[in-house]
Amino acid sequence: MLKVGLTGGIAAGKSVVGEMFVGLGAHLVQADRIAHSLMQPGEAVYNEVVRHFGHSILNPDGSVNRSKLAEAAFGSADATLGTRNSRIDELNRIVHPAVIRSQEEWMHAIGLQSPRAVAIVEAALLLEAGAAKSFDRMVVVTCNAEQRAERFAARQKIDLEAARKEVARRMAAQLPDAEKVKAANFVIDNSGSLDQTRQQVKAVWEKLRADA
Repeated sequence: MLKVGLTGGIAAGKSVVGEMFVGLGAHLVQADRIAHSLMQPGEAVYNEVVRHFGHSILNPDGSVNRSKLAEAAFGSADATLGTRNSRIDELNRIVHPAVIRSQEEWMHAIGLQSPRAVAIVEAALLLEAGAAKSFDRMVVVTCNAEQRAERFAARQKIDLEAARKEVARRMAAQLPDAEKVKAANFVIDNSGSLDQTRQQVKAVWEKLRADA
């Protein structure tokens, strides 16, 4: 089995690329969905997050409000960089180890079921979490800064200027694209049309499938 990490900056189009790989036959899990399941009431990660960030991040039903948690972790736009980074690091120390364990368990299960499978983990902070060593290949998705803002604005249903500020704030907590590209075996430029991205995905898939 070939273990593949799929990463890239915020709103680069990782999920779109991941879906394209699945359409070609890959197995895929999203680290964000794993984290979401680990933050359900009663889970150990949930309890730790609430202990560190307070009950103000919760919805009335006790579930985590992801927007409020992001605000608590990333801080306001005028917060100092050091303060923002310390809170982001605090959240990551709680969540990342549990997510990585779940990813490893998922890949192990896929390998038992299908020894020649291509198992892809999609994760925005894959490199930042120190999980790169778990993978045989690394795929990085990129796009330009304005496209990130436009896509984030559409996804969050906010205006473009607010999206630019939020993207910049979150990108400050991630490795720059240039650093991610250095760690990549394959780079998919998602700045063009979906057809152009699809052609790149197909080319990478043929290599991954051959390696598997």
